[in-house]
Amino acid sequence: MTSMPLAEELLLLAYDDQTGKATGSRIGLDLGMAAAVLVDLALAGRIAYVDGYLKVIDPSPIGDTIADAVLAKAAGDEPHTPAQWLQRLRHRLRARVLEDLVARGVVQDVDETQMGVIHVHRYPTTDPAFEAEIRGRLAEALTTGALCDERTAALATLLVSCRMEPALRLPPEDVAKAHDRLEQIASGAGFMAGANLEDSIVRPSVALVVATLGKAIQAALGAPKTA
Repeated sequence: MTSMPLAEELLLLAYDDQTGKATGSRIGLDLGMAAAVLVDLALAGRIAYVDGYLKVIDPSPIGDTIADAVLAKAAGDEPHTPAQWLQRLRHRLRARVLEDLVARGVVQDVDETQMGVIHVHRYPTTDPAFEAEIRGRLAEALTTGALCDERTAALATLLVSCRMEPALRLPPEDVAKAHDRLEQIASGAGFMAGANLEDSIVRPSVALVVATLGKAIQAALGAPKTA
């Protein structure tokens, strides 16, 4: 199975398979998906974090409609900070990603009318194979001690930044270990416990983009609520 854009992976993790509704913080998800588009561009070697800004270093398209539109806009515009890019991208992004997933048959668009006039859209899963692959990849990285690949490390870091850890829905016996692994990955943007700095599974240029976007998400969400 070919890899999906990170924004799609994040969305599938956040939406309930049966109800087709988003769980957790909607703002957190929107910010995370915006960051995911930028991370995909960094993974493809198209953007980098330079002097406080995200800058285009290669304007060549990567073959994803949403990411390529962002890349083209970034190439023709003045550089923006990670926080500025998150705010520019998060509006309407979720709707566009959902449209793509519906078109490919991954989820379905269920249009319901409430009170006779209000249209409510739900997006239950149609093809569970995609989300199963994502969850399997994360479970292996977070519960077996195996080094995860670069994309999975980036996804795990975004999950922590967006406060989406509950969306993992792991067995109770794996929750504590997975939490520790998530914190290890996120704190080092890909460095696993026991790994030397030079053995990072994430390229330094990518790690820097992921880390700065993660901090921008956390700043936008503010301090977490305490019980």
